[in-house]
Amino acid sequence: MNTQMLKRRREKLAKQLKKDEILFVFAASEANYPRYFLQDNNFLYFTGLQIPNAILVIKQVKNKANSMLFIERGIPEMEVWIGKKTAKEEAKKISGIDNIHFLDELNRIISLTLSTAKKCFVNIGITSLSHPMNKQQIFIKESKERFPQIMFENINDLILPLRSVKEKWEIKQIQKAIDITGKGIEQIYKKARAGMMEFELEAILNYEITKSGIRHLGFKSIIATGKNAATLHYESNNSKIGKNDLILLDVGASCNNYSADISRTFPVSGKFTDRQKAVYEEVLKIQKAIIKMIKPGIGFQKLNKKTVELITESLKRLNLIKEDKEYKKYYMHSVGHHLGMDTHDIGKRDSVLQAGNVITLEPGIYIPEEGIGVRIEDDILVTKDGYKILSGNIPKEIEEIERG
Repeated sequence: MNTQMLKRRREKLAKQLKKDEILFVFAASEANYPRYFLQDNNFLYFTGLQIPNAILVIKQVKNKANSMLFIERGIPEMEVWIGKKTAKEEAKKISGIDNIHFLDELNRIISLTLSTAKKCFVNIGITSLSHPMNKQQIFIKESKERFPQIMFENINDLILPLRSVKEKWEIKQIQKAIDITGKGIEQIYKKARAGMMEFELEAILNYEITKSGIRHLGFKSIIATGKNAATLHYESNNSKIGKNDLILLDVGASCNNYSADISRTFPVSGKFTDRQKAVYEEVLKIQKAIIKMIKPGIGFQKLNKKTVELITESLKRLNLIKEDKEYKKYYMHSVGHHLGMDTHDIGKRDSVLQAGNVITLEPGIYIPEEGIGVRIEDDILVTKDGYKILSGNIPKEIEEIERG
C-alpha cells in the first residue's frame, strides 16, 4: 500500500459522510500467545498500519477527509521487554495521516466532536449475545450514556462499494496468496499417501506457505478424506487416509490480509475409481459451465439458479435422485462468494457482479453414504469483458491430477 492509495480510500469514505456524522475504525487488539497479530481488515484498508489498539477517526470537512489517528504511547521502561511502539513519524509515513495523537488523548480530543454529532459509524465486528462485548461495543455503550443524541451504525454499508471493487495492488496480493496456496496443494498431490493422517497434509501446506514468507492463512484449512469430505466445514483434520479415498482440500493463504480460497479434490492412490471419476467429471463440467457465465451485470442469483439446474441433471445421471427437489441431499451451499481481505468478503450474496470484483466459484457433490465428497473451487476476477481465472494454474483436470 502507498500513501496516495490510502488517502484516496479515505477521501472516498469521507464523501459518504454528512455534516454531523463521524466515523471510528478500531484496529485489532494485541495478539495473545500463540497467535500472530492479525490486523482488522477495515483499519488496514484505510491506514496501511499493522499496529494494535489504534483508532482512526474520520469526518468530512469542506469536502475533504479530516482524518485523525490515535496510537499507543511508547513506554521507555517496557522497550527492553516488548520493543518500541510505532512512533508518530513512522505512522505518518506509512498512512499519510498528518494529525496523529496518542490513545490517552482520545477522550479529551473527541468529546467536543461527539457532543455535536448526530450519527457515528463504527466497525462493530461480529456480535453475539453469548460473547463479551468487544472494545467497539464498549465504546458505543459509554458514548451513548454521555451523548444520547448520537445514532450508531456499523460501517459495512459505507465500505462495501469501496472494498468490493479491487484495485490493481489488491489483485496482486490475492494472486500472490493464490500462487503460494497452489504450491502447497501441488506438494500435497506429490506427497500424500494412504495411511497418513489428514493433519500431515495440513503440515505440508503450512510449511510451503510459511517458507514463502506468509504468516497467516485466510481461514482454518479443510483437509477431508473419504466421508469427511461430505461435511462442508470439516476442520478436525485428524483422520487416517484410506487407500482408495478421495481427499478434499479447501485452503487458502493470506497475503497482506488478502485471502486465497481454493478447493481441489484428488485420489490418494493417484487414480480415480470409475465412480469417483464419474462424480468428479460432473462437478468439473458444471464448474466450467458456470465460469463461462461470469461477466459484469450477471447476478449471483442467476449463477446459483443455473448451478442447481446443472447439479440436478448430474445427480440424475449418477442415479442419486429421481425428483428435482431431492438435489439438496447432495448439494447444499451456494456456488460462490466475494473474496478479498475477508475470505467471505464484503459483497452481498444476491449482488450483481461488476468489473473488479473477485469471487469464488465452487460447485460440489457430496455423497456421504459412498464416502465421496467433491468440490472444485477457483478464484476469479470479473473483468470488463468477462473473467480471468486467477487460480487457473492449480491442476484440476483429471489427467493433471492422476499420477502414473
